[in-house]
Amino acid sequence: MADFVGRRRELETLDRELEKVTRGVGGERPGRCVMLRGRRRVGKSRLVERFAERSGAPFLFYAATGASPGADLQRLGRDAQSSSLPLAHLLSAARPASWDAAFDVLAAALPHDRASVVIMDEVPYLMDAEGAFEGTLQRAWDRALESKPVLLVLIGSDLSMMEALNSYGRPFHQRGREMVLGPLNPAEVGGMLGLEPAAAFDAALITGGLPLICAEWPHGAGIWDFLQTALSDPVSALLVSAERSLAAEFPQQVQARAVLSAIGSGERTFSNIARAAGGIGATPLKRSLEILADKRVTAAELPVSTRPSKDRRYRVADPYLRFWLKLLGPAMEEVERGRGDLTLQRVRENWTSWRGRAVEPLVREALARLLPDENLPAAPAIGGYWTRTNDVEIDIVGADREPIAKQLLFVGSVKWLENSPFDRHDLAALHRHRVALTPDAVPVVAVSRSGTDCPGLDAAYGPAELLAAWSS
Repeated sequence: MADFVGRRRELETLDRELEKVTRGVGGERPGRCVMLRGRRRVGKSRLVERFAERSGAPFLFYAATGASPGADLQRLGRDAQSSSLPLAHLLSAARPASWDAAFDVLAAALPHDRASVVIMDEVPYLMDAEGAFEGTLQRAWDRALESKPVLLVLIGSDLSMMEALNSYGRPFHQRGREMVLGPLNPAEVGGMLGLEPAAAFDAALITGGLPLICAEWPHGAGIWDFLQTALSDPVSALLVSAERSLAAEFPQQVQARAVLSAIGSGERTFSNIARAAGGIGATPLKRSLEILADKRVTAAELPVSTRPSKDRRYRVADPYLRFWLKLLGPAMEEVERGRGDLTLQRVRENWTSWRGRAVEPLVREALARLLPDENLPAAPAIGGYWTRTNDVEIDIVGADREPIAKQLLFVGSVKWLENSPFDRHDLAALHRHRVALTPDAVPVVAVSRSGTDCPGLDAAYGPAELLAAWSS
């Protein structure tokens, strides 16, 4: 991602934080801290390193490995050798035996008359259950680092641990500004790859907006050309990114991996997931689902309705991981023996049905960003509705809150097929399902890849309108 498509706002935020440090030079406590979190391989390290390089400020980029406390301290000394801090040699020469000592030396190495940047990557590797590292960091910040003109950037991929770092009752609470780096959105993906709106959504579903995968996509290429090339290379980012992320996220939790695979294969209900995961019991399944939810890998959703429901459904939150678990992961041995052509054919056979459901969360997010407009009101909650037997299923339900709404604002259907517009049969089905949900004549909405071919809709959206939700 050489041109850093879509990261302008994040770079500007970091620039502003460094400017505050610069303005505070000579003050009593000019130091500032930013805590940046985001899923693995989303580009956090690259973003911050790019920021530091272009800032002109001396900086140190340190990356923890989690191998052992001693190894991580040794790594600090090695990373200092390539740092642009004027006194970085103090860190490499001191060989501190504890983080208390390391932070003391770091504070001594920071210039006092100009702003500098210290980046600590993969901070969750340093955190422990007892909170010892957090306490050490808090003491070092309060006692020495904050009094230096330094921007301290703490980076982590474990979302729950990074959130905990700044939570109430923890040692480092309220000592830094939180930043979240998400994947590239569909508009950014389309802009980076030179794709039309419909193709941009396809690319976003396949890549998940991960910069490393997008970087392998030839400018202007269609999905089948990209997939043919990627599936002929067993070490392409499309193939290896998921496995590397899962290995880092769940090094010990084999059961959670099995549950995730079951959800990725298409199972959405508790009982079906249990069955697909090898007959796992209710208690260990609940524990695995909690682990997956804490790491933001899966999402659990209830029907949006004025009536309570227990029909919870689960899905993989990241589009790329969902694509990989369903269509690529099971075929890795096939790809490795040079038969990516077989995998490509299987993707072609399943693509339309898989895409139709996978695009729904993106559609709901786009509507949440777009509304209100001239046709529909703003909806604080946009979800879906279904019954246990799936005899009624509505793709889009806008409401004043979720999952139990006081007021339903609109209902809608997603038809994401090529050369097949939303027609009167689709509208009739939507009307039937609306009656099963509510007696009120709430507005009906069509979201269609190929336009509409019927009167009677209150609003309609296509790929271009949806993509505009991220373009402003």
